[in-house]
Amino acid sequence: MGKKVIIIGSGFGGLSCGAVLAKNGYDVTVLEQGHQIGGCLQCFVRKGVKFETGMHFIGSAAPGQTIDSIFHYLEVSDKVRLSRLDDDCYNVISIGGKEYPMASGRENFISRLAAFFPDQLTNLERYFDAVEKVAAASSIHSLRQGDADDTVNQESLTRSVNDVIESIITNPVLAEVLVGDLPLYAAQRDKTPFATHAFIRDFYDQSAYRVEGGSDRIAAALASTIRRYGGDVVTDHKVTDILCDDSRATGVRLMDGEELSADYIISGIHPIRTLELLDTKLIRPAYRSRVNAMPQTTSCFTVYLHFRKDTVEYMNHNYFAYEGSPWDCEDYDETTWPKGWLYMHFCTHDGQRFAQSGQVISYMNIREMERWAGTRVGRRGAGYEEFKHAKAEKLLRSLEQHFPGIRENIEDYYTSTPLTYLDYTGTAEGSMYGIAKDIHLGAGCRVSHRTRVPNLFLTGQNVNSHGLLGTMVGTILTCSELVPAGEIYRQILISNK
Repeated sequence: MGKKVIIIGSGFGGLSCGAVLAKNGYDVTVLEQGHQIGGCLQCFVRKGVKFETGMHFIGSAAPGQTIDSIFHYLEVSDKVRLSRLDDDCYNVISIGGKEYPMASGRENFISRLAAFFPDQLTNLERYFDAVEKVAAASSIHSLRQGDADDTVNQESLTRSVNDVIESIITNPVLAEVLVGDLPLYAAQRDKTPFATHAFIRDFYDQSAYRVEGGSDRIAAALASTIRRYGGDVVTDHKVTDILCDDSRATGVRLMDGEELSADYIISGIHPIRTLELLDTKLIRPAYRSRVNAMPQTTSCFTVYLHFRKDTVEYMNHNYFAYEGSPWDCEDYDETTWPKGWLYMHFCTHDGQRFAQSGQVISYMNIREMERWAGTRVGRRGAGYEEFKHAKAEKLLRSLEQHFPGIRENIEDYYTSTPLTYLDYTGTAEGSMYGIAKDIHLGAGCRVSHRTRVPNLFLTGQNVNSHGLLGTMVGTILTCSELVPAGEIYRQILISNK
């Protein structure tokens, strides 16, 4: 075997790094502290019914598209079955009770929205030109190193989503429809860069799919790839320390005191969590302070719905609802929550007629959890259960207004809060997508995959961006320290011939 690589955390970032490096001859071990691998790819089962926790649907996965090519390279395509969402409305945006479709494909997307806003046809074309220009400037979309356009990238990172859209779209309702799926990246007005929006829009415009049987199948398939090349993925192995000498990292210490040596260490957990594992002068106090001060995206409250058998027709799209603007839903009080929510169904198999389960997700700030800080799952007391019940009932009343009769078709429901997200993903403040991008902070809210410890690297959603594609970009950046990026791109292209 080649040089030893220990990867901390088994989210998509850690597992995809493991697969890339194992395929290139490295001796890979992925360490997961929990009972289940996958990070945001995790699912859970209650009363025989399965639920997603994080990766609810993916884009650009049709034959020949980016994720399809990456899945072939990572050798998971034969183990992961996908069900395509409705091309004419993979997302429905409801604002003030009126519904608008988001469709896959440039012409389809434009024509479907232009039917509601005929005077904005030219502006919709200009908007899509802007999206495609940003997407085309990224080498991950062409899967060729060196195709990036730094000028376009820089501009899209320094202008906010609303600034760009409102400079193109003159109808204020349409401008809000175009950001109606912003919970997919927790955008904030005047802060989130247009690049984040453009990559998400392009990602799903190509095609949109749910994973049949749950996104945990992606995690299992990646673990299989790692093991096929001689590596391993182990659960219930909590890392308590990253060990260093005066010049480099030497290994890790586990909860039970066992020490494992390594030539390289890659941390796929949140950068703040990574710094907590390090006691070394190689990491300067100023760096710790900068990372600890970075803003985090908001967290969420989720109601997981178990439907009565054969009562709720399967909804082959996602539904985003707002009584007012999609913006500023993270700023609420007891009387205004929830300002918006996302409703989805779980896909058991392609072509299903009825849904077994679904979920409703709304923003929730970690500050609401202060009275239960430091408590453990299942041991937070009656007050916590009462809080969750009250929030769930309020969210379900809002859902009922859009889907009359849905309440009587719910057999059971379960809930999760920012504390649940914190427990199962380890993100700071239970944040949905880790560190928040802010055009005013520039590099101050960006974390490099490199650290001051020469053989310690970071990966995952905080290195580049969240989601399957954004995290994969981070994976290529991280792995390029050990395997040249050009070689990785070459391998991806060869695996798809």
